[in-house]
Amino acid sequence: MPTSSNEQRLTTVERRASGALAAVFGLRMLGLFLIMPVMAIYGKAYADYTPLLVGLAIGAYGLTQALLQIPMGILSDRIGRRPVIVGGLLVFIAGSLVAAYAETLTGVVVGRALQGMGAIAAAILALAADVTRDEQRPKVMAMIGMCIGLAFTLALILGPSLGPHIGLSGLFVFTAISAAFGLVVFLVAVPNVDVRAARGDLVPNKEAFGAILRHPQLLRLNVGVFVLHCMLTAFFVVLPLQLMQGGLASEQHAWLYLPTLIASFALMIPMIIIAERRRKQPLFFRIAIVLVLVAVALLGLDDVSWLIYTFAIVVFFIGFNFLEASLPAALTRFAPAGRKGSASGIYATFQFAGAFVGGALGGAFMQYSGINGVVGFSIILLVCWLLLSFGMKAPPEWQNVSYKLRALSAAEADTVINALTGATGVEEVRWMENEQVVYLKAHKTDYNEQEVTTLLTSYQAKA
Repeated sequence: MPTSSNEQRLTTVERRASGALAAVFGLRMLGLFLIMPVMAIYGKAYADYTPLLVGLAIGAYGLTQALLQIPMGILSDRIGRRPVIVGGLLVFIAGSLVAAYAETLTGVVVGRALQGMGAIAAAILALAADVTRDEQRPKVMAMIGMCIGLAFTLALILGPSLGPHIGLSGLFVFTAISAAFGLVVFLVAVPNVDVRAARGDLVPNKEAFGAILRHPQLLRLNVGVFVLHCMLTAFFVVLPLQLMQGGLASEQHAWLYLPTLIASFALMIPMIIIAERRRKQPLFFRIAIVLVLVAVALLGLDDVSWLIYTFAIVVFFIGFNFLEASLPAALTRFAPAGRKGSASGIYATFQFAGAFVGGALGGAFMQYSGINGVVGFSIILLVCWLLLSFGMKAPPEWQNVSYKLRALSAAEADTVINALTGATGVEEVRWMENEQVVYLKAHKTDYNEQEVTTLLTSYQAKA
């Protein structure tokens, strides 16, 4: 008999895999974010310093990641997620060491670009979706998103705290060590899983890419993550300098970020819970965008109390962390079955392209028009995103059931998967060998339980 699709708890495999993937993603993003709060300050020590080079150093990783996300997403569909993730982490470690021992700011830019060549975001998001049932997927994706938010929080605290003691070079070495630890966690804790998609193989074709790029809801998510990260890197070209000009030394920045970030996390979590339970995701997306917009406008004010800046930072991170946690969850629920690697690759391409464009243009605006240019640029992007978000819909709902099967040979598992992919209303089939359970993602109205039960009669475990 099928297991109820309304189970509220993660299975042991889901819990272990999602925790490990969230940790790996978080550690890698910690390395990318770590220099953001201090680059504008320590970049001045290099002989070839300019605000534009600082912006490029902050966002250079985004260029190479944007160029490689789609190819790496395709590759993860072809050869598996694990080889892509392992190789990407090794390249990231190499880039961190290049930046650590660079003697010019240009050399740091090269190292950051090499870091970005380890483009594994799409493969990690796709693997996380592969090992979780649909009704549990928002929890797992939110967990990954919150780990990214936590990594960003730690970066804002550790960067200013460690920078005076170990310098920019030491921060890059710290990044390499963190990535190496993440690699060990991934190899030890993440299981293998066999995934097949209905009506099509796992290798994307031109038609599949076109459908993903034209999908109106995925387009809104892709544009949104572009704007979010474009605005973020542009602002960190100027924010550390603004705080210093306000009388706050760089090593004290962490003491401003820490309480404001804690407050923002506490206020953001209820937003996620309410949006998911009441299926009000589009409304809360717009609320979060408005929060970021208001915060950016406040941070652009001159000659105001530090309390105004503190309030602005809290408001900013409430919106930012909500969006960073919610966008990946919505992505995997809108993505066509079997194309999660490709859809995630396109999504991450927009994300990291935004990081590069924001760093480059933020540096250029800072160099030629000052902070007002950077703030105005960010506000325009956010207003455009807000207008686009009014066409967003709530993510679709699926019915999920699971069947406990007997031990299957590789050939039998293949037969079962192929048979189930053709069953009425079945969107996706997932065989978890470690649990000896097959999970089905099916349309709530079209799913034919009797047909599936008949197909599995000879394969089910004996009571």
